[in-house]
Amino acid sequence: MRRHVDLVLVDELHNLNLGSRAGAEASDQLKYFAERLPATFAYAGIDVESQGLFAGTRGRQIAGRFVVIPAAPFSHATNADKDAWRGLVSTLETMLRLHEHAPGTLTAMSDYLFHRTGGMIGSLSQLIRGAAVLAIEDGSEAVTEELLELVPIDFAAEQSEQLTAPVKATGRRRRAA
Repeated sequence: MRRHVDLVLVDELHNLNLGSRAGAEASDQLKYFAERLPATFAYAGIDVESQGLFAGTRGRQIAGRFVVIPAAPFSHATNADKDAWRGLVSTLETMLRLHEHAPGTLTAMSDYLFHRTGGMIGSLSQLIRGAAVLAIEDGSEAVTEELLELVPIDFAAEQSEQLTAPVKATGRRRRAA
C-alpha cells in the first residue's frame, strides 16, 4: 500500500530555539522535510519574526524558504467584518451537539461573543466549548448568555474585552449635580 502526505502543519514554532542544539537539530529536520517531501508545509507560531527564528545562518535559511503570513484577530469595523465573524460563530454553532440548543442562538449573540473574545478564534472556541460543558453538566443542553458569562476567558481576550465591550448598565443612575 502506498501513502502520501499533502499537508504538514507544525504549531508552536515560536518555541523553536535556534540557539540550542535541540532547536538547531529540529530546524534542520524541518528544512530537510520541506525540501524533500512533496507536500505543503504550514508553520504556526506567535511573533516568530521577533523571537529570533530568522536570525543567524539557520534563521536566514528558514527566512529564505518560507513566507510569513501575519494573522490577527477578526475585525469588527465594517459590515463585511461583522458578517465574517458571524459566519465563524455560525460554523462553530453547527458543531454543537446539544439536545436543547436552538440553532441561531449563538449567531444572534455574535456581537457579544466578539467583544467577549476580542475576535480571537481560539478564545471563541474555548468560550463556546466551556459553555457547552456547563450546559451538559447542568442538564439544560443549551448554550445561553448566562452560561457563557460563567466561563472564564483567557488573559488576552480579557484585556481586549475591557477595551471593546460596550458599557453595561448597572441599574444605578447618576444624579445630576
